Amino acid sequence: MSDDSLKFIQQFILSYQQGTFIKLVLSQPAQQSLDLVKVSFQPVQVKSQNQIKLVYTHKTKDITKIFDLAQVEIELNNLLEIPFKTGVLLCTDFDWHLMHNKKLESKLLKKNPTQKQPSIQAHDHEKKRFVAPTDHYLQRLGVCNENGQVQKSMVDKFKQIHKYVETFEGILKHSKLDKASKLTIVDMGSGKGYLTFALYHYLKFSRRINITMIGVEQRPDLVNLCNQIAKEESFDALSFTEGSIANFKIDKIDVLIALHACDTATDDAIYQGVSSKADIIITAPCCHKQVRQNLKVDNQIKHITQFGILEERQAEILTDAIRALSLEAQGYKSQVFEFIADAHTHKNVMVVGTKRTKQIDPKPFYDKIDELKQTFGLTYQHLDQKLRKTE
Repeated sequence: MSDDSLKFIQQFILSYQQGTFIKLVLSQPAQQSLDLVKVSFQPVQVKSQNQIKLVYTHKTKDITKIFDLAQVEIELNNLLEIPFKTGVLLCTDFDWHLMHNKKLESKLLKKNPTQKQPSIQAHDHEKKRFVAPTDHYLQRLGVCNENGQVQKSMVDKFKQIHKYVETFEGILKHSKLDKASKLTIVDMGSGKGYLTFALYHYLKFSRRINITMIGVEQRPDLVNLCNQIAKEESFDALSFTEGSIANFKIDKIDVLIALHACDTATDDAIYQGVSSKADIIITAPCCHKQVRQNLKVDNQIKHITQFGILEERQAEILTDAIRALSLEAQGYKSQVFEFIADAHTHKNVMVVGTKRTKQIDPKPFYDKIDELKQTFGLTYQHLDQKLRKTE
């Protein structure tokens, strides 16, 4: 290691000890084969203790580590052995620039400061909680125990519930309903109500929205259980009713939700949302049997669909693509994304439609659907047929 590099390290240690350290950045590693692109050093506070945050910027990811001064000194020594072509140390009194040329000859320059005050970040801030294990309704649903701890068998379910409410909040913030003081929401196929209760509780008590929420479920035992819990929790504007998604009578609503509705039940839910002029339609599809059973591929794609698992996945992709395009044709902005890691639930894809303010021409979207159907030899898709019949 060069004398300039050693002096650079000494100046960093001195500035940190004197409280003048602002930031240090190493960039342009001399070894072109390295995946590492840059390393940034910045002071942080962790549990009221002064530490140093290192962010290792790679070509495809960032890795963050927290070190004390002694650990950073060792790490900085190791990193400068590479070396990096450029090193910049920003302090309140001086800036130091360490440079290496193509021959790895070093030069250290002392310059006037470009920043005046060190910026110390708080690293141990709490992530916002949308659902808390201590919420009493989670005990009644068997997700948490009486001490407010998540049951071991329900860890994945709790993560799914939390991520769902967080995802809903993000969707709501980017819609015209974000500032609404009153919302009417229908949850189609609400099941045991894990997600229904969580969303109601968040919107009612955290967002302070005047909310009316209805869960629709075919199984009477679950309807009775959920209504009992809602009554015991004094969730007065939350109710559950027995019925099917396709036959449920619904007036104008703000948000329609259908999570894990099986096969064409998701199509029926989207159709209900469009028919009721819902501003937001949120679905997390379950199985996709209808399309798979009707595939008649007679082109190069048959080399994919000849394998059962690939045919199944292709049917899932095709179904949800048609659903997203159908929403676009009906004047919605569509999104298709994974809302939680596959490890927590395999039913992790969301198809979301947010009502646009301007009318659009549906023909280009229906043309795309027709092209897809022709490619896969598909003559019938449930949602597509229902929507076109009503036009």
